[in-house]
Amino acid sequence: MCDTVVLVTEGRVLFAKNSDRDPNEAQLLEWRPRGEHPPGARVRCTWTDVPQARRTHAVLLSRPFWMWGAEMGANEHGVVAGNQAVFTRGRVGPPGLTGMDLLRLGLERAESARGAVEAIIELLERHGQGGACGHEDPRFAYHSSFLVADARGAVVLETAGRWWAAEDVAGARSLSNALSIPGFAERHSDVVRTWAAEGRIRRALTCAAAERASGASDLMRLLRRHGRAGSGAEATRGPAYRWLNGAMSAPCVHAGGLLAAAQTTASWVSELTAAGARHWATATAAPCTSIFKPVAVDRPLDLGPAPTDRADERSLYWRHERLHRLVLADPERRLPFYAPDRDALEARWLESPPDPAAAFALGDERLAAWTAAAASVAGRDVRPWYARRYWRLRDRRAGLAPRATPASGGTPSRVPAR
Repeated sequence: MCDTVVLVTEGRVLFAKNSDRDPNEAQLLEWRPRGEHPPGARVRCTWTDVPQARRTHAVLLSRPFWMWGAEMGANEHGVVAGNQAVFTRGRVGPPGLTGMDLLRLGLERAESARGAVEAIIELLERHGQGGACGHEDPRFAYHSSFLVADARGAVVLETAGRWWAAEDVAGARSLSNALSIPGFAERHSDVVRTWAAEGRIRRALTCAAAERASGASDLMRLLRRHGRAGSGAEATRGPAYRWLNGAMSAPCVHAGGLLAAAQTTASWVSELTAAGARHWATATAAPCTSIFKPVAVDRPLDLGPAPTDRADERSLYWRHERLHRLVLADPERRLPFYAPDRDALEARWLESPPDPAAAFALGDERLAAWTAAAASVAGRDVRPWYARRYWRLRDRRAGLAPRATPASGGTPSRVPAR
């Protein structure tokens, strides 16, 4: 599951995406330099290889650890892109290019949003799309839609097998897990699976919020939303779980359903102007518990060993999971003990972005304090029984030790806003 939004205004384009995948499917930031490739070279993607371009552009990608392709990313020319699963009537083909592969290939080969869309279409028509897209369930496969933007505008591309439709964006636009281009959606949408994914509910919420956005901070708040369309609920109210699919009715998705489950595992926001591009990424799950940090395509960072689906304290993703899974049990009690400090730090970074390496270092330092603050709050797990059971199993699979319940009667340690 996923949500991608864009707001095209005079002289500026705002872009944001939540990537929703399996909870233990860690996602990493990866910097790839521009490259020159010999004639006849091929590039190995997730399940297949295709002819390589003679020249590829530098990219910054956010990708699931086991995939070649990416959920979202940017290139050195200020092009950004996000993709999401769409459920169509057509059969998903045998192993081939996935939507994530197509997104990365488009960013590596194009200098504009329109050029990236054209590159994706050419690859789609020549090679098709197919292959497993799920980590926990290798049978899970889907077609994809894309939202691609640069400083001049944005384009929506929706696919069903080798079929596709595209349209330019005017104003606010959002994509969730539902085909949306008139005519194309009616011809190709799988109504039942689209309903179960609640993509149309999330799309209504995100599009309305994007229309009101005035800057990157508004899109960060949008990605943290737990409320249904029209409810006005914010992240601090906690997610609303349902037995069917957990908390999938709002852009900040939380897993825990009996039949379907997904968790926001990475988030991204970009501001694109003629003067250049600015990007912020969490590099961690659950934007409601994370902080957006400045990143740049030309400023690669050493973030340690790439995370996997096993808990590893050397990984930022898994260090944050200690905080995320603690707060998830009772967000309305635990999140307020560090959210003001996080929000104040994030606001300063938005106003005057620091060096990315310094931001990640300070963010990691504050993460330790936030985890201690959340752990000091006594309480019980307020989630429904099916969500509690779901997360206990994922903790065991990841090798996370059971969390100790804070003793009651003490004074919780709130982190002061700085």
